Amino acid sequence: MADVYSKSSGMRPDGNVGTKRVRERDKRNYRHIEVRPYAPNLGAEIRGLDLAEGVNAEQFEEIHHAYLDNQILFFKEQSPIPPDIHVAIAKMFGELHFHPAAPGKDGYPEIFEIHAHAKSKIANGEFWHSDVSCDEIPPLGTMLQIHILPESGGDTMFADSYAAWETLSEPLRDMLDGLHGIHESEHIYRGRYSDRGMEDEGKVYPSALHPLARTHPETGRKALYVNRAFTTGIAELEPDESAAILAMLLEHAEKVEFQIRFRWEKNDMAFWDNRCAMHRALWDYWPAERKGNRVTIKGDRPV
Repeated sequence: MADVYSKSSGMRPDGNVGTKRVRERDKRNYRHIEVRPYAPNLGAEIRGLDLAEGVNAEQFEEIHHAYLDNQILFFKEQSPIPPDIHVAIAKMFGELHFHPAAPGKDGYPEIFEIHAHAKSKIANGEFWHSDVSCDEIPPLGTMLQIHILPESGGDTMFADSYAAWETLSEPLRDMLDGLHGIHESEHIYRGRYSDRGMEDEGKVYPSALHPLARTHPETGRKALYVNRAFTTGIAELEPDESAAILAMLLEHAEKVEFQIRFRWEKNDMAFWDNRCAMHRALWDYWPAERKGNRVTIKGDRPV
């Protein structure tokens, strides 16, 4: 198991009684990459390699280990990654996922171009979400490199879904374990990309039922698998029960103590684990421009 959190109730330095969580990071000795903790609770910076040159087997092994240990990796001091190499690196982690609504990049259907500017009516990822959780088999992870940045703003928030589950009370976890969230996308995707030439009349957008407590297939840890963008209810509960409990879970999952905030630099690449983390992209830079390439890796059916 990559990460261990200890929990104990006690008096915090601010005088309030709460849950104290201490993260014990893996002490692995990395030989081919440099791994620096980004924050005490979540994330790591990766230095010492240029992804534009590709990734060899030894580097991949260490990146994979750091990914499971930290949930989100921030690759710093990067060159622009050519599209074919970006796709090839992502394929080292598994089969690629194709977005159900957004158009692919010309010549590279695997790449989703993230782009917001003065004429944009929307920007991608404005609400807390796990990428495309509405799919029956949602993405394992997402690799995003940003090439054009506003002078200020455009940060991305991330939140630890392991922590969100582990800090619920035991009686509540016992009640929720085995229940399923309803994940839908019609309300998000219908007409969303019409300005990019995507016509969706008659198209059926995906929906799925997923466990509220999702077990990570590689670490064995449970994460709270709900998000504000896609999760619309709890299948086994009455509508009023579902609305009340889901509202509480969403608010809990978004608590500031589970969050980090990443400030991008040009050509940074972020690689996040959709199985155990959420994210939210801030659109606070209008009318400035922000642009990058995203490749998403297909995951497994949540259990």
